[in-house]
Amino acid sequence: MSESTTLPRPRSLPARLTRLHGGLALYGTGIALQVESGLGNSPWDVFHQGVALRTGVSIGTVIIAVGALVMLLWIPLRQRPGIGTIANVVFLGLFADAAIALLPTPHALPLQSLYVAAGVCAIALATVLYIGAGMGPGPRDGIMTGLTRLGLSVRLGRFLIEITALTAGWLLGGTVGLGTLVFALAIGPLTQLFARRFPLS
Repeated sequence: MSESTTLPRPRSLPARLTRLHGGLALYGTGIALQVESGLGNSPWDVFHQGVALRTGVSIGTVIIAVGALVMLLWIPLRQRPGIGTIANVVFLGLFADAAIALLPTPHALPLQSLYVAAGVCAIALATVLYIGAGMGPGPRDGIMTGLTRLGLSVRLGRFLIEITALTAGWLLGGTVGLGTLVFALAIGPLTQLFARRFPLS
């Protein structure tokens, strides 16, 4: 999740924690919707799914493990985690696994497409909630931030990270498809739209 969108922050710590964990729960649900659609995941979740398929563990477990490992890369990049960063590592995978267990797997294309649309919208709104809490970037976005401090542009840094995750995940067997393309094209505009319509001040 990126912190490039500026949102009003709630003043009290309980309100910020509620927004943070609500965003993580919704983000995990969005991941689950895309995974269960079978039409393609976001670049990072292509990677997570590919590793899960190769290791036999759940995708949520992989999300947690990868988040923790990615944070090790913060050390040479001199990035500092926040409460939200730690919560992201611990809870996002748990929420994703729980939603995957609860959601029925669709088999008809119209319902699969609905899952993709709902998943991307859920992740966009979740990003607004998470950023609005103002409690630190996600572990994967911290790498992007660190790379920009080394001189790369935000756009180039994000592209390099996500194309690497996507390629590695595809080679491992993660699902790349229409859902991946929809996510890439729609996530930015939808996040901006939700940020304007739901400032959640």
